[in-house]
Amino acid sequence: MVGIILATHGEFAEGILQSGTMIFGEQENVKAVTLHPSDSPESLKERMLAAIATFDNQDEVLFLVDLWGGTPFNQANNLCGTHSNWAIVAGLNLPMLIEAYSSRLSMETAKEIASALLEPAKEGIRATVETSTPKQAAVKPSTSIPEGTVLGDGKMKIVLARVDSRLLHGQVATSWTKSTNPNRIIVVSDSVAKDDLRKKLIEEAAPPGVKANVVPIKKIIEVAHDPRFGNTKALLLFENPEDVLRTVEGGVDIKELNVGSMAHSVGKVMVNKVLSMNTEDVDAFEKLKAKNVKFDVRKVPNDSSSNMDELLKKAKEELAEQKN
Repeated sequence: MVGIILATHGEFAEGILQSGTMIFGEQENVKAVTLHPSDSPESLKERMLAAIATFDNQDEVLFLVDLWGGTPFNQANNLCGTHSNWAIVAGLNLPMLIEAYSSRLSMETAKEIASALLEPAKEGIRATVETSTPKQAAVKPSTSIPEGTVLGDGKMKIVLARVDSRLLHGQVATSWTKSTNPNRIIVVSDSVAKDDLRKKLIEEAAPPGVKANVVPIKKIIEVAHDPRFGNTKALLLFENPEDVLRTVEGGVDIKELNVGSMAHSVGKVMVNKVLSMNTEDVDAFEKLKAKNVKFDVRKVPNDSSSNMDELLKKAKEELAEQKN
Protein backbone atom coordinates (compact mmCIF):
# COMPACT_ATOMS: atom_id res chain seq x y z
CA MET A 1 0.00 0.00 0.00
CA VAL A 2 1.21 3.51 -0.87
CA GLY A 3 2.40 5.43 2.20
CA ILE A 4 1.13 8.98 2.75
CA ILE A 5 2.93 11.88 4.43
CA LEU A 6 0.80 14.88 5.41
CA ALA A 7 3.21 17.82 5.70
CA THR A 8 2.04 21.32 6.60
CA HIS A 9 2.84 24.52 8.44
CA GLY A 10 1.65 24.27 12.04
CA GLU A 11 -0.83 21.68 13.33
CA PHE A 12 -2.92 21.54 10.14
CA ALA A 13 -1.49 18.12 9.26
CA GLU A 14 -2.47 16.63 12.63
CA GLY A 15 -5.95 18.13 12.43
CA ILE A 16 -6.75 16.91 8.94
CA LEU A 17 -5.37 13.47 9.83
CA GLN A 18 -7.85 13.32 12.70
CA SER A 19 -10.68 14.52 10.44
CA GLY A 20 -9.86 11.86 7.87
CA THR A 21 -9.91 9.20 10.58
CA MET A 22 -13.38 10.28 11.71
CA ILE A 23 -14.71 9.84 8.18
CA PHE A 24 -12.70 6.94 6.74
CA GLY A 25 -11.51 5.11 9.83
CA GLU A 26 -8.00 4.43 11.09
CA GLN A 27 -5.43 4.23 8.30
CA GLU A 28 -2.11 2.44 8.27
CA ASN A 29 1.00 3.92 6.66
CA VAL A 30 -0.13 7.53 7.06
CA LYS A 31 1.85 10.06 9.11
CA ALA A 32 1.47 13.78 9.85
CA VAL A 33 4.62 15.90 9.90
CA THR A 34 4.31 19.51 11.04
CA LEU A 35 6.60 22.51 10.57
CA HIS A 36 6.80 24.78 13.61
CA PRO A 37 8.31 28.31 13.69
CA SER A 38 11.38 27.05 15.56
CA ASP A 39 12.07 24.21 13.11
CA SER A 40 14.76 24.24 10.48
CA PRO A 41 14.08 22.86 6.99
CA GLU A 42 16.59 20.11 7.66
CA SER A 43 14.84 18.99 10.85
CA LEU A 44 11.56 18.78 8.94
CA LYS A 45 13.17 16.59 6.31
CA GLU A 46 14.59 14.33 9.01
CA ARG A 47 11.13 13.89 10.55
CA MET A 48 9.72 13.07 7.11
CA LEU A 49 12.35 10.36 6.67
CA ALA A 50 11.69 9.00 10.16
CA ALA A 51 7.96 8.78 9.37
CA ILE A 52 8.60 7.06 6.04
CA ALA A 53 10.84 4.53 7.80
CA THR A 54 7.74 3.23 9.62
CA PHE A 55 5.90 2.45 6.37
CA ASP A 56 5.49 -1.13 5.15
CA ASN A 57 6.32 -0.06 1.58
CA GLN A 58 8.93 2.70 1.34
CA ASP A 59 9.20 2.47 -2.45
CA GLU A 60 5.85 4.23 -2.99
CA VAL A 61 5.30 7.41 -0.97
CA LEU A 62 2.86 10.25 -1.59
CA PHE A 63 3.37 13.67 0.02
CA LEU A 64 0.26 15.81 0.53
CA VAL A 65 1.40 19.32 1.44
CA ASP A 66 -0.38 22.59 2.11
CA LEU A 67 1.46 25.10 -0.12
CA TRP A 68 3.31 24.77 -3.40
CA GLY A 69 6.74 26.29 -2.84
CA GLY A 70 6.50 26.28 0.97
CA THR A 71 9.04 24.58 3.20
CA PRO A 72 7.11 21.29 3.49
CA PHE A 73 6.85 21.18 -0.30
CA ASN A 74 10.51 22.06 -0.79
CA GLN A 75 11.75 19.37 1.57
CA ALA A 76 9.44 16.77 0.05
CA ASN A 77 10.64 17.82 -3.38
CA ASN A 78 14.26 17.35 -2.30
CA LEU A 79 13.45 13.81 -1.19
CA CYS A 80 11.57 13.03 -4.39
CA GLY A 81 14.67 14.03 -6.32
CA THR A 82 16.34 10.82 -5.15
CA HIS A 83 13.22 8.63 -5.22
CA SER A 84 11.65 8.59 -8.66
CA ASN A 85 8.52 6.68 -7.53
CA TRP A 86 7.54 9.27 -4.91
CA ALA A 87 5.09 12.08 -5.71
CA ILE A 88 3.76 15.35 -4.26
CA VAL A 89 0.38 17.05 -4.40
CA ALA A 90 0.01 20.56 -2.95
CA GLY A 91 -3.15 22.32 -1.77
CA LEU A 92 -4.13 19.71 0.81
CA ASN A 93 -7.81 19.66 1.71
CA LEU A 94 -10.14 17.06 3.19
CA PRO A 95 -11.72 15.90 -0.11
CA MET A 96 -8.19 15.31 -1.40
CA LEU A 97 -7.29 13.21 1.62
CA ILE A 98 -10.48 11.14 1.45
CA GLU A 99 -9.86 10.50 -2.25
CA ALA A 100 -6.28 9.46 -1.47
CA TYR A 101 -7.49 6.93 1.09
CA SER A 102 -10.04 5.58 -1.36
CA SER A 103 -7.58 5.45 -4.27
CA ARG A 104 -5.11 3.40 -2.25
CA LEU A 105 -7.60 0.53 -2.36
CA SER A 106 -7.22 0.10 -6.11
CA MET A 107 -4.04 1.97 -7.13
CA GLU A 108 -0.55 0.72 -6.40
CA THR A 109 1.67 3.72 -7.19
CA ALA A 110 2.03 7.18 -5.66
CA LYS A 111 1.96 8.83 -9.08
CA GLU A 112 -1.31 7.14 -10.03
CA ILE A 113 -2.94 8.36 -6.84
CA ALA A 114 -1.50 11.87 -7.25
CA SER A 115 -3.12 12.15 -10.67
CA ALA A 116 -6.45 10.97 -9.28
CA LEU A 117 -6.56 13.62 -6.54
CA LEU A 118 -6.65 16.83 -8.55
CA GLU A 119 -10.28 16.90 -9.67
CA PRO A 120 -11.82 15.79 -6.32
CA ALA A 121 -9.70 18.40 -4.52
CA LYS A 122 -10.93 21.13 -6.89
CA GLU A 123 -14.53 19.97 -6.65
CA GLY A 124 -14.32 20.28 -2.87
CA ILE A 125 -13.85 24.04 -3.17
CA ARG A 126 -17.29 25.62 -3.36
CA ALA A 127 -19.03 28.74 -2.16
CA THR A 128 -22.55 29.67 -1.12
CA VAL A 129 -22.40 32.75 -3.37
CA GLU A 130 -23.25 32.66 -7.07
CA THR A 131 -20.05 32.65 -9.13
CA SER A 132 -21.12 31.28 -12.50
CA THR A 133 -22.20 33.32 -15.49
CA PRO A 134 -25.71 32.81 -16.94
CA LYS A 135 -24.19 30.74 -19.74
CA GLN A 136 -22.34 28.51 -17.27
CA ALA A 137 -25.46 28.11 -15.16
CA ALA A 138 -27.57 26.83 -18.07
CA VAL A 139 -29.59 23.79 -17.11
CA LYS A 140 -28.40 20.59 -18.75
CA PRO A 141 -30.94 18.27 -20.38
CA SER A 142 -32.44 15.79 -17.93
CA THR A 143 -31.13 12.23 -18.17
CA SER A 144 -33.49 10.78 -15.55
CA ILE A 145 -35.26 7.54 -16.31
CA PRO A 146 -39.02 8.01 -16.89
CA GLU A 147 -41.34 6.83 -14.13
CA GLY A 148 -42.73 3.37 -14.71
CA THR A 149 -39.61 2.11 -16.48
CA VAL A 150 -38.67 -1.38 -15.31
CA LEU A 151 -34.96 -2.20 -15.14
CA GLY A 152 -33.84 -5.75 -14.54
CA ASP A 153 -36.52 -7.53 -12.55
CA GLY A 154 -37.71 -4.23 -11.10
CA LYS A 155 -36.49 -4.96 -7.56
CA MET A 156 -33.51 -3.37 -5.83
CA LYS A 157 -31.06 -5.99 -4.52
CA ILE A 158 -29.81 -5.44 -0.95
CA VAL A 159 -26.38 -7.09 -0.83
CA LEU A 160 -25.79 -5.92 2.74
CA ALA A 161 -27.76 -3.98 5.36
CA ARG A 162 -25.50 -2.84 8.19
CA VAL A 163 -25.85 -0.94 11.46
CA ASP A 164 -22.72 1.12 12.03
CA SER A 165 -22.74 4.41 13.95
CA ARG A 166 -19.68 5.47 11.95
CA LEU A 167 -21.51 4.80 8.65
CA LEU A 168 -19.11 4.83 5.69
CA HIS A 169 -15.52 4.36 6.87
CA GLY A 170 -12.48 2.28 6.01
CA GLN A 171 -13.83 -1.15 7.00
CA VAL A 172 -16.97 -0.61 4.95
CA ALA A 173 -15.15 0.92 2.00
CA THR A 174 -12.67 -1.95 1.89
CA SER A 175 -13.73 -5.26 3.44
CA TRP A 176 -17.50 -5.14 3.12
CA THR A 177 -17.59 -3.53 -0.30
CA LYS A 178 -15.14 -6.09 -1.61
CA SER A 179 -17.05 -9.04 -0.14
CA THR A 180 -20.56 -7.92 -1.22
CA ASN A 181 -19.76 -6.15 -4.52
CA PRO A 182 -22.44 -3.41 -4.50
CA ASN A 183 -22.74 -0.79 -7.23
CA ARG A 184 -24.23 1.73 -4.80
CA ILE A 185 -23.73 2.50 -1.11
CA ILE A 186 -26.78 4.14 0.45
CA VAL A 187 -26.63 5.77 3.89
CA VAL A 188 -30.18 5.79 5.28
CA SER A 189 -30.59 8.52 7.88
CA ASP A 190 -33.01 11.41 8.32
CA SER A 191 -30.44 13.42 10.30
CA VAL A 192 -27.48 12.91 7.94
CA ALA A 193 -29.71 13.64 4.92
CA LYS A 194 -30.16 17.17 6.33
CA ASP A 195 -26.42 17.71 6.84
CA ASP A 196 -24.90 18.86 3.54
CA LEU A 197 -21.30 18.60 4.79
CA ARG A 198 -21.64 15.03 6.04
CA LYS A 199 -23.46 14.07 2.84
CA LYS A 200 -20.64 15.46 0.72
CA LEU A 201 -17.93 13.71 2.75
CA ILE A 202 -19.77 10.39 2.59
CA GLU A 203 -20.19 10.69 -1.19
CA GLU A 204 -16.45 11.35 -1.53
CA ALA A 205 -15.53 8.42 0.72
CA ALA A 206 -17.01 5.85 -1.65
CA PRO A 207 -14.46 3.40 -3.09
CA PRO A 208 -13.67 3.55 -6.82
CA GLY A 209 -16.45 2.23 -9.03
CA VAL A 210 -19.17 2.57 -6.38
CA LYS A 211 -21.49 5.55 -5.94
CA ALA A 212 -22.54 6.68 -2.46
CA ASN A 213 -25.74 8.50 -1.57
CA VAL A 214 -27.44 9.70 1.59
CA VAL A 215 -31.24 9.47 1.74
CA PRO A 216 -33.92 9.84 4.43
CA ILE A 217 -35.91 6.78 5.46
CA LYS A 218 -38.95 7.84 3.44
CA LYS A 219 -36.83 7.94 0.28
CA ILE A 220 -35.31 4.46 0.67
CA ILE A 221 -38.84 3.08 1.09
CA GLU A 222 -39.82 4.75 -2.19
CA VAL A 223 -36.67 3.50 -3.94
CA ALA A 224 -37.24 -0.07 -2.77
CA HIS A 225 -40.62 -0.04 -4.52
CA ASP A 226 -39.43 1.77 -7.67
CA PRO A 227 -38.85 -0.58 -10.65
CA ARG A 228 -36.26 1.84 -12.06
CA PHE A 229 -33.82 0.54 -9.42
CA GLY A 230 -34.01 -3.06 -10.58
CA ASN A 231 -30.33 -3.07 -11.58
CA THR A 232 -29.17 -1.57 -8.27
CA LYS A 233 -27.10 -3.72 -5.91
CA ALA A 234 -27.27 -1.70 -2.71
CA LEU A 235 -25.23 -1.74 0.48
CA LEU A 236 -27.45 -0.01 3.06
CA LEU A 237 -25.87 1.70 6.07
CA PHE A 238 -27.84 2.71 9.17
CA GLU A 239 -26.69 4.58 12.28
CA ASN A 240 -28.98 2.65 14.63
CA PRO A 241 -31.49 -0.24 14.72
CA GLU A 242 -34.43 2.14 15.19
CA ASP A 243 -33.91 3.46 11.65
CA VAL A 244 -33.70 -0.12 10.37
CA LEU A 245 -37.00 -0.96 12.06
CA ARG A 246 -38.74 2.06 10.51
CA THR A 247 -37.36 1.03 7.11
CA VAL A 248 -38.56 -2.56 7.45
CA GLU A 249 -41.96 -1.39 8.69
CA GLY A 250 -42.12 0.75 5.55
CA GLY A 251 -41.93 -2.36 3.41
CA VAL A 252 -38.22 -2.64 2.60
CA ASP A 253 -37.33 -6.35 2.47
CA ILE A 254 -34.29 -6.67 4.75
CA LYS A 255 -33.84 -10.36 5.50
CA GLU A 256 -30.50 -10.11 7.35
CA LEU A 257 -28.90 -7.28 9.29
CA ASN A 258 -25.16 -7.01 9.82
CA VAL A 259 -24.50 -5.38 13.21
CA GLY A 260 -21.07 -3.79 13.07
CA SER A 261 -20.50 -1.08 15.66
CA MET A 262 -22.65 1.10 17.88
CA ALA A 263 -20.85 3.87 19.72
CA HIS A 264 -21.23 4.31 23.46
CA SER A 265 -23.09 7.30 24.84
CA VAL A 266 -24.92 8.30 28.02
CA GLY A 267 -27.59 5.77 28.95
CA LYS A 268 -26.06 2.91 26.97
CA VAL A 269 -24.26 -0.21 28.17
CA MET A 270 -21.39 -1.97 26.44
CA VAL A 271 -22.24 -5.54 25.43
CA ASN A 272 -18.92 -6.18 23.69
CA LYS A 273 -15.92 -4.13 22.58
CA VAL A 274 -17.73 -2.32 19.76
CA LEU A 275 -21.44 -2.52 20.58
CA SER A 276 -23.37 -0.48 23.13
CA MET A 277 -27.14 -0.44 23.52
CA ASN A 278 -29.89 1.38 25.33
CA THR A 279 -33.48 0.27 25.92
CA GLU A 280 -34.64 1.68 22.56
CA ASP A 281 -31.94 -0.28 20.73
CA VAL A 282 -32.89 -3.53 22.47
CA ASP A 283 -36.56 -3.00 21.70
CA ALA A 284 -35.80 -2.29 18.04
CA PHE A 285 -33.66 -5.42 17.68
CA GLU A 286 -36.35 -7.58 19.30
CA LYS A 287 -39.03 -6.17 17.00
CA LEU A 288 -36.80 -6.85 14.00
CA LYS A 289 -36.30 -10.40 15.25
CA ALA A 290 -40.07 -10.79 15.50
CA LYS A 291 -40.24 -9.79 11.83
CA ASN A 292 -37.87 -12.70 11.04
CA VAL A 293 -34.83 -10.49 10.39
CA LYS A 294 -31.64 -12.50 10.99
CA PHE A 295 -28.61 -10.94 12.67
CA ASP A 296 -24.97 -11.19 11.62
CA VAL A 297 -22.92 -9.61 14.40
CA ARG A 298 -19.38 -8.88 13.22
CA LYS A 299 -17.21 -5.89 12.30
CA VAL A 300 -15.54 -7.34 9.20
CA PRO A 301 -16.21 -10.38 6.98
CA ASN A 302 -13.32 -12.39 8.45
CA ASP A 303 -14.67 -12.13 12.02
CA SER A 304 -16.77 -14.87 13.58
CA SER A 305 -20.39 -13.88 14.14
CA SER A 306 -21.46 -13.30 17.75
CA ASN A 307 -24.72 -14.59 19.22
CA MET A 308 -27.27 -11.76 19.14
CA ASP A 309 -29.59 -13.38 21.68
CA GLU A 310 -26.79 -13.47 24.24
CA LEU A 311 -25.87 -9.85 23.56
CA LEU A 312 -29.49 -8.71 23.95
CA LYS A 313 -29.80 -10.68 27.20
CA LYS A 314 -26.63 -9.05 28.53
CA ALA A 315 -27.86 -5.60 27.49
CA LYS A 316 -31.21 -6.06 29.28
CA GLU A 317 -29.52 -7.29 32.45
CA GLU A 318 -27.05 -4.41 32.58
CA LEU A 319 -29.70 -1.83 31.73
CA ALA A 320 -31.84 -3.17 34.56
CA GLU A 321 -28.89 -2.87 36.94
CA GLN A 322 -28.18 0.63 35.67
CA LYS A 323 -31.80 1.61 36.34
CA ASN A 324 -31.64 0.28 39.88
